[in-house]
Amino acid sequence: PVDAADGDAAIALARSLGVNLVVVGPEAPLVAGVADAVRAAGIACFGPSAEAAQLEGSKQFAKDVMVAAGVPTAASVYCTTVAEVADAIDRFGPPYVVKQDGLAAGKGVIVTSDRDAALAHAADALPAIVEEYLDGPEVSLFAITDGVTSLPLQPAQDFKRVGDGDAGPNTGGMGAYTPLPWAPEGLVEAIMARVVDPTVAEMARRGTPFAGLLYAGLALTSHGLRVVEFNCRFGDPETQAVLAMLDSPLGQVLDAAASGRLAEVGELRWKPGAAVVVVLAANGYPGVPDKGGRLAGPRLFASDDNVSILHAGTSVDASGALVASGGRVLGVVAQASDLDAARADAYAAVDALDVPSLFCRRDIALRAATGEIPTPAL
Repeated sequence: PVDAADGDAAIALARSLGVNLVVVGPEAPLVAGVADAVRAAGIACFGPSAEAAQLEGSKQFAKDVMVAAGVPTAASVYCTTVAEVADAIDRFGPPYVVKQDGLAAGKGVIVTSDRDAALAHAADALPAIVEEYLDGPEVSLFAITDGVTSLPLQPAQDFKRVGDGDAGPNTGGMGAYTPLPWAPEGLVEAIMARVVDPTVAEMARRGTPFAGLLYAGLALTSHGLRVVEFNCRFGDPETQAVLAMLDSPLGQVLDAAASGRLAEVGELRWKPGAAVVVVLAANGYPGVPDKGGRLAGPRLFASDDNVSILHAGTSVDASGALVASGGRVLGVVAQASDLDAARADAYAAVDALDVPSLFCRRDIALRAATGEIPTPAL
């Protein structure tokens, strides 16, 4: 056990294990400067500095960077009072988009046509950003960068709403899939040219180079590509699907990025087919989740063929039983020849579990697999 936000503790653990590369996963330790501390101790570290991690730590900071870099994003207003929020949402009109400026574990955003609900959310989220609503399908693209060279991963799409058909409140993510059969030709190249490369260059120009994982959440709107948000680390659940498809050795790629040698890596290699991840969450999520529910069934501790179950919120109770201990509890990942097969395998694995205290969405990747998502223009 180690406090991930304690740089000294991370350094002590790394030294005791004799590791030569530390990967900082969560956003809070990055914003707290753990990567800076590890690097200062002479240990290679994959993860941006505290200053660079403000791309996720402050949505207003990210907006300032995007404006300076000419990156397309939603028009927005920074608000410090509910009255300012009210004025801003009335100017933009519904659907209203209100975002907490700081870290909120993926749950600081409301998208609603209910003005009172938007204002109630703002009251608990100040300071906040009010944005224009972006139409069109959303895309997630991860890019690994050493601050100069950047390599894109395969694009993915996640599902933020808690219920089927995108019903209910936003969550940290209920599932994802990759690749995107409906994606326009040249999508990755366009995102790199219009979003990732200009952002990395602007961060370097400011004297706070971004080296680590830059996540761009984007909307392919009727007016073109727009950035919804930046994250400064591998975001779930997309990561589970994307890394299931990666054929290049991840550790070597991250080590090259941490040591400024990413240009030596070349293009990343990918497996054929598709991957789907279905999140099993505790009843009550994204509100107060029910904890302590017992979990049983196959594949909980070992992958089987093309299916793996990743633990996100589990623990072992006093009797030695595996129990739910968080909001999002398990991620069921399947990699197969196409989206249909990956969906079938993932949901078959879900149905084989004995987890009465958990629930999941049943429509992850469904519209993509059935060809219901039209290809948008770039």
